[in-house]
Amino acid sequence: MVTPSPRHPIGVHVGPGLTADNQLDDGGPLARAAEMDADGVQVFLADPQGWTAPEPRPDAEDLLAGDVMVVVHAPYVLNVATTNNRIRIPSRKLLGAHAKAAGAIGARAMVVHGGHVLAKDDPAVGFDNWRKTFARQAEEGGFAVPLLIENTAGGGNAMARDLDTIARLWEAVGEFGAGFVLDTCHAWAAGWDLATAVDDVRAITGRVDLVHLNNSRDAHGSSRDRHAPLTEGEIPAELLIEVARAADCPVVLETPGDAASHAEEIATLRQALER
Repeated sequence: MVTPSPRHPIGVHVGPGLTADNQLDDGGPLARAAEMDADGVQVFLADPQGWTAPEPRPDAEDLLAGDVMVVVHAPYVLNVATTNNRIRIPSRKLLGAHAKAAGAIGARAMVVHGGHVLAKDDPAVGFDNWRKTFARQAEEGGFAVPLLIENTAGGGNAMARDLDTIARLWEAVGEFGAGFVLDTCHAWAAGWDLATAVDDVRAITGRVDLVHLNNSRDAHGSSRDRHAPLTEGEIPAELLIEVARAADCPVVLETPGDAASHAEEIATLRQALER
């Protein structure tokens, strides 16, 4: 589980802060956190749309020693649920590699999407592939950091779009201590009731370890994953704040905007949560 800090931890997804030759760029993620007065950062450790294994970071010691919460997001391309061996097997191996690299920089946890199966497949196969992923990793000593599965916005064959599929997924992986990330934009797009989303998820998983607090550019139930600034989308800002308050866990903003706008969002959210 992601460990809360004394002050409600609020992070922002930032770029890797590295140049093409793996050197720090303008101070890296820690500088970005300071610029925004953020309690944490979420980063990719390699190309999120690629199959490249992460390299050791030049700021690993600083990230390990610092008091900034670090969360790693696994690449989007990973899909351990699929029946396609050419995707599932590399996904499983790369998931372990990214978790190991996340541990090397002191990350609190690593976020990964639930993935999907093909239209012709029985979803039960996808849930079992997730179980096998955790079981095989457990034989090797487990993941180097807690693994948090995130709900997704669309896809009829997705493993973590709807509450009923999340329930089936947790029947497969709950025994391994899998964590959960509640993404508000994804939940809105999937047609969830955000007023009860935290309780609904906890009734299934027993936990919400992290909230991706994102507004949406699209209507409720649209199945479209397009994030909006915290107070400028289709989701009432007050409802987003209530989700964060109910979850009572670390928050990461994946909202569009520059450092100044993110600093303003953090200040707004922090003030609301500390009342």
